[in-house]
Amino acid sequence: MSYDALGTRARPTLGLDTFGDVPLDPEGRPGDHAEVIRQVVAEGVLADRVGVDYLGLGEHHRADYAVSAPDVVLAAIAGQTGRIRLGTGVTVLSSDDPIRVYQRFATLDAIAPGRAEVQLGRGSFIESFGLFGLSLDDYDRLFAEKLDLFSALQSEQPVSWEGTIRPPLEGKQVYPTTAAGRLPAWIAVGGTPESVVRAAHYGMPLVLAVIGGSPRGFVQFADLYRRALAEYGREELPIGMHSPGHVAATDELAREQLYPHQADLYTRLGRERGWGPYSQIAFNQAAGPEGAMFVGSPETVARKIAWAITTLGLSRFQLKYSVGALPHDQRLESVRLYGEEVIPRVRELLAQG
Repeated sequence: MSYDALGTRARPTLGLDTFGDVPLDPEGRPGDHAEVIRQVVAEGVLADRVGVDYLGLGEHHRADYAVSAPDVVLAAIAGQTGRIRLGTGVTVLSSDDPIRVYQRFATLDAIAPGRAEVQLGRGSFIESFGLFGLSLDDYDRLFAEKLDLFSALQSEQPVSWEGTIRPPLEGKQVYPTTAAGRLPAWIAVGGTPESVVRAAHYGMPLVLAVIGGSPRGFVQFADLYRRALAEYGREELPIGMHSPGHVAATDELAREQLYPHQADLYTRLGRERGWGPYSQIAFNQAAGPEGAMFVGSPETVARKIAWAITTLGLSRFQLKYSVGALPHDQRLESVRLYGEEVIPRVRELLAQG
């Protein structure tokens, strides 16, 4: 795997993520999933045109998110773009087949040579388990064994593997293979030490999902990952970070546009998970100088990204730019500003030290 292709601290990859958020009406009925998917394709094409380095599509199986098959949507984007790297944020490996995941993204790599990758994780929702006939009692075992098998597939040589979740493999070759001989794969974690060490064990780059608290609080996990890599005798690998946000012409406009959709989403999720209602105070804290949300004008967002990259020693930053019912035109403008103004400014700030 090429470290340079995935970003370095000297020139980090600056990307975008989306789940294809779908508006819900007051009764919880979703809007038009097909239209949202077409909008995601348009946003991905624009991201390529304005200089964004990476686009990640998150896999979900819920009414409020349209992207359940990221590879299909990414293939549509691949056919209309020429440079942007295309991947996931994340692929829920626990409820998928590692061989099929590898085949699908190796196929994407053939369509977009050298631009495909995958980010593997457990996801933050559990709908896929029941949908695909899996038990939550096997939550840890499914991910651990499937990740082990996926790692073995990265050699692109005949694989012999045995676990408890499927019949063993005896010298099986998986096709298609990639031109590079290995599909880039990251492990995305929410910040548990065991998950961080697991990424180091398999020699996969790490993505930290920073959706609450402060990026500064994740320094311990970045340091743990680097120590674990050294203990396993591995060279240093990239660390990325995924956080929500929104870019608009001014700080005031960005907050005004985002807040109602952020509040609606988090209040709805709170009812599912036992949280209290989302408040303006919580939003302001998260959108503050060291909070987990990157909201504001291009200058404000660029300075905060540069701070996060420096603080954690990141090789990649991914802004989750779509939230709830945030309108398509506002998402397009956020993508445009991110590519045309935020990214150049981040690079300028990092060059200044």
